[in-house]
Amino acid sequence: MIKVGDTLPSTTLMEYSEVEGEGCSIGPNPVDVAKAVAGKTIALFALPGAFTPTCSAKHVPGYVESADAFKAAGVDEIWCLSVNDAFVMGAWARDQKVAGKVRMLADGSADFAKATGLTLDLTGRGMGLRSNRYSMLVKDGKVQTLNIEAPGKFEVSDAQTLLAQAKG
Repeated sequence: MIKVGDTLPSTTLMEYSEVEGEGCSIGPNPVDVAKAVAGKTIALFALPGAFTPTCSAKHVPGYVESADAFKAAGVDEIWCLSVNDAFVMGAWARDQKVAGKVRMLADGSADFAKATGLTLDLTGRGMGLRSNRYSMLVKDGKVQTLNIEAPGKFEVSDAQTLLAQAKG
């Protein structure tokens, strides 16, 4: 399992883009994790799935509401990762009104979750392999803090916990 001091795995996530821009087309676009974190401070939080009650009502809104405070604390970007496809993450981004505040990144095949060892097996519930709920502060690709939720809890992966760590 990934731990403080480790480098994030070299995987590719997907991000749905609403507008065409430099090097990206409308629709799903690849995000090379190693390149995307280079020289940046990232507040990253991961969830088992998009549109789930706790994640939609508390988790994502907490990060959206705290986006300016994260920037003031030196965080360059906030990432939300979930084992969903880019289309679902794009729809969830629109639903949660995250534009310009939180990047909604798809880990469709759970490659990132598996590479970090932060998986949650929900096969028995018909949902397959998912990501644990956690948050981490990453500087230049290295994990500075890691907060892993206990099953069924929402205590340490919230925005306020990670923001306090970012302020250091």
